[in-house]
Amino acid sequence: MTKPASAFVYVTYIRTTPEKLWSALTESDFMSRWWLGMRFETDWKPGSPWKLEFPDGRLADGGVVVECDRPKRIVLRWRNHWSPELNAEGDAQCVFEVEPAADGAVKLSITHTMDRPESKLIQAVSGGWPRLLSNLKSLLETGDPIAPAKELGCQGSSAA
Repeated sequence: MTKPASAFVYVTYIRTTPEKLWSALTESDFMSRWWLGMRFETDWKPGSPWKLEFPDGRLADGGVVVECDRPKRIVLRWRNHWSPELNAEGDAQCVFEVEPAADGAVKLSITHTMDRPESKLIQAVSGGWPRLLSNLKSLLETGDPIAPAKELGCQGSSAA
């Protein structure tokens, strides 16, 4: 009998366009506004590396772009680099899916999975993604994130 994988799934609806949401998910300067000052670097081509850095330049997370289907879907192989315990769990997968929804909204689904039961990484991201995606939703709908990086003193964790 195989052990089940750990998974975190988050779905939100954002009053925006698929194009604006895609830009928020893929443009580093835009991402840093809702991702607590973190910097995301990649060229978004399948097989390319990606990395997420803390505001002070330390590596938080990284991996490989598995799939990028603009403006619908991104699949990343994901590995935590700042926590030895989380890093030891190995690679996870994170899938972003963008779909038009009713009433001028766009549906964003994030599915973060780890092929191991009771993953501490999945436990960590399950606390981080809601905070980050609330920031994203607020930024796109009002022009301001809920929690700017400067107010949080974003120093120790990548949250997702």
